[in-house]
Amino acid sequence: MIIKQTRNTLSDTYLDALKIRQIVFVKGQGVPQSLEIDENEAHCLHFVLYDDNVKAVATCRILPSKDLTSATLQRMAVLSDYRGQSLGKQLLQQVISFCQEQNFQKITLHAQLTAEGFYRKIGFLPCGDIFEEAGIKHVTMEKGLV
Repeated sequence: MIIKQTRNTLSDTYLDALKIRQIVFVKGQGVPQSLEIDENEAHCLHFVLYDDNVKAVATCRILPSKDLTSATLQRMAVLSDYRGQSLGKQLLQQVISFCQEQNFQKITLHAQLTAEGFYRKIGFLPCGDIFEEAGIKHVTMEKGLV
């Protein structure tokens, strides 16, 4: 397993992230393409986890705050055939370590309700009301890094 990261929206790593997101969110959950790829793509750092056969199987991105004190985790996705193998957890732990190295004070995310338990196990706590995003119920969660 290897995790690559990129800010380059022309790189193979970024294109691998988009492929995973297309399968999981657009095809799998019916998220409109117009919402999936947004104006923040070039401002994010994209992470992709590759399996031992160098297949891209999980992804997420972080959007740093303007003052660089926090990051928003977005577009966390694992291909369905690879779920239940702790790959999402490994990817998220790498992202948390990266954010700590950048001296971010916290990470915020919008968790689909079905994934709230996953994030809780890694130390994220809900901090808002349930809301709908792209037709899917979410809750804002955050994890302090200090």
